[in-house]
Amino acid sequence: MDAPKLLVQGVTKTFQTGRQRLDVLASIDLAVAEGEFVSLIGPSGCGKSTLFNIIAGVQQLTSGTIAIDGDAGTERAGKSGYMPQQPLLLPWRTVEKNVILGLDVRRVPRKKASYAAYELLKRFGLAEFARHYPATLSGGMRQRVALLRTVLFNRSFLLLDEPFGALDALTRLSCQMWLLDLWHEFHSSVLFITHDVREAILLSDRVYVLSARPARVLRVVDIDLPRPRQPEHLALPQAVQLEQELMSLLLKEQSI
Repeated sequence: MDAPKLLVQGVTKTFQTGRQRLDVLASIDLAVAEGEFVSLIGPSGCGKSTLFNIIAGVQQLTSGTIAIDGDAGTERAGKSGYMPQQPLLLPWRTVEKNVILGLDVRRVPRKKASYAAYELLKRFGLAEFARHYPATLSGGMRQRVALLRTVLFNRSFLLLDEPFGALDALTRLSCQMWLLDLWHEFHSSVLFITHDVREAILLSDRVYVLSARPARVLRVVDIDLPRPRQPEHLALPQAVQLEQELMSLLLKEQSI
C-alpha cells in the first residue's frame, strides 16, 4: 500500500516562556491520502493553525512524527503549498507576478514562470486580470489569486487555512465550488481548516473534529455524499444529520 500524502502521529506542541507553559496540541493523529480532501474543524484558538505551521515547517513540534510522502524528516519547508487565512498579495505586483511569487523564490526562470502562471490563470478564468493589481480586485478574486499562487508553488499537497472565512455567503459559495473544480483538475491532496461545518461537509471526504486546547481528535467523520459535490447535496438527510452532530460537538467544546 502506498504511503499517505500526510501522516501525523502523536504530535504535541507546548510553548514555554520562562515559567509559563502553554499546551496547544495533545497527541494529534491524522492522515491525508493521495488526492483526498480532508478538513479540520474545532473551537477558536484550539491550535489548528499551529498544527498547520508545524506541518508546513514554519514551527517545530514538541513530540511526535510527521511524514509527507513517506518522508518523516524534520525538513518540511517547501513540501506543501501553504495558504494562510489572509491572501497576503503584494500590492506592487500584478496578479500574474503575485502568482509566480513562489517560483521566484525557487529561482525558476522568469519566462518559464510567467508562462506557467498565465496558463493557470487562463484555465481558471482569471487571464483577463493578469496585469491588474490586487487593489482593483474583489475579495473573492484576491482569494482565488492567492490559491493559484499556492497551487503553482506545490499543487500536489495544499494546506489551506480558512481561506474563505472573510467572504460574504454568495462569494464564499462561488469560491468553494471553484476550489472543488481546481481540486478535481489537479487531484491535489488537501488539508483544509474551517469554522464552517457546512463548508466542511460540502468540500470534504473526511472531517477531523478537534477539541478545545490542548487539541486532541474528538471524532473522525467520513462524508458519504456524491461526487462531484454540489450545494444541493447539503439538503440530503445524511448531510443534515452530519451537520447537527458536528455542531453539537463543537458547541460542547466551545462552552468549556
